[in-house]
Amino acid sequence: MRLSGWGRFPAIDTRLVTARSRQQMRDLINGGASLIARGLGRAYGDAALNRQCCLSLKGMNRFLQFDAAAGRLTCEAGVTLAEVLRHFVPRGWFPAVVPGTKQVTIGGMVAADIHGKNHHINGTFGRSVESLELMQADGAIITCSRQTNQALFAATLGGMGLTGVIVSVTFRLRPVATAYLWEETQAASGLAETMRVIEQASQRPYVVAWIDGLSSALADGRALVITAEHASPETLPPALAAAPLEPHGERTVSVPPLAPAVARSRTLMRLANRRYHGRRSHGGRGERGRPRLTHYDPYFFPLDGIHNWNCLYGRQGFVQYQCVIPFAASRAALAGMSESLAGSGVATTLAVLKLMGPVGDGLLSFPLAGYTLAMDFPLSDRLGPALARLDQMVMAHGGRVYLAKDACSSHEVVARGYPHLAAFTDLRKATGAGRVFTSLLSERLSL
Repeated sequence: MRLSGWGRFPAIDTRLVTARSRQQMRDLINGGASLIARGLGRAYGDAALNRQCCLSLKGMNRFLQFDAAAGRLTCEAGVTLAEVLRHFVPRGWFPAVVPGTKQVTIGGMVAADIHGKNHHINGTFGRSVESLELMQADGAIITCSRQTNQALFAATLGGMGLTGVIVSVTFRLRPVATAYLWEETQAASGLAETMRVIEQASQRPYVVAWIDGLSSALADGRALVITAEHASPETLPPALAAAPLEPHGERTVSVPPLAPAVARSRTLMRLANRRYHGRRSHGGRGERGRPRLTHYDPYFFPLDGIHNWNCLYGRQGFVQYQCVIPFAASRAALAGMSESLAGSGVATTLAVLKLMGPVGDGLLSFPLAGYTLAMDFPLSDRLGPALARLDQMVMAHGGRVYLAKDACSSHEVVARGYPHLAAFTDLRKATGAGRVFTSLLSERLSL
């Protein structure tokens, strides 16, 4: 079948096999196939693509154990974040870290060592992972943790599925008293002011900035800095306080897979950005800068309300470029990247800026202390050279690109950004993982 990542680029013909038991996974591995594990396909680029075989874990989706005293959950790797939220928020538990979509598997969250809007305080999802079961190149399953098989544990966090197949994960949830957050939005103009506002708000648990890159050069664009914290029951209005952990009624619209490339139209995207900017900067009710009560679902996962939103970019698809720059170099680097994009003829349709905190625990964990910028670009002839220039700036300022989003970077860029890359590739050779677990990403980057 034809498969791609979420960006719909690249797309390849491959065999997709859905495993429903450990023995099926073992039989496939022992059959000599080169393969890569795949969750819901939300890695944007080529990390979950293999030309011979992609092993879908959708069938490995059972909850195995829950310790209600400690908030410790063990589940198979194919369980989705949406399922965790649906079952455990009503019981007063929430994941320590969530990404920008709930349509991901727990195994995928480990493989990408995902981060969220609270990274500056809570770090990556990997910090909440206590142990995992990993199926190796010989079909054997071993337990990895910070106490047992430590090297494999560190390599699997952020290792993009290249150390083996994650079979199950044990991780901690955090207690919450409600399903709501108090959200505040502050408008800013330009990167410099946006970064200043973010840093002033850095004591808040959740902080993210949305930048309208279409209104002007990215460095001068309008921005919204959106902060939030979990709401306590006593702050809820009576109607909500009666059922503070009530699930959110999901409302979605769907984009047809063959929809025209709406996101390629600068006029339409400019109008959409203007509408979003006006609505959020006025708190949704004309109350600029005042706290607004919101359910966790629209705050953390706004794009999940648009089913197949990636199809807005048309058949050609798009690339999301995400990098992180060390704090001391971030202002100069981001200003230079903005200037480079302004002269390239390439425009980003979406830009998100976040403050990052501690370095991740995995050998290939993406975060480091500084700023991360994520930008969506419709695919075009000009895009490759423009992204290559961004790569050079990221390297020059000591940054790195995010492998879960990457579709274009070179081995040099990744090797410069990830100081433990050699240890990672050595471990793959030593365990035999390099013979079995490969992807288009690992081939492109010589991992």
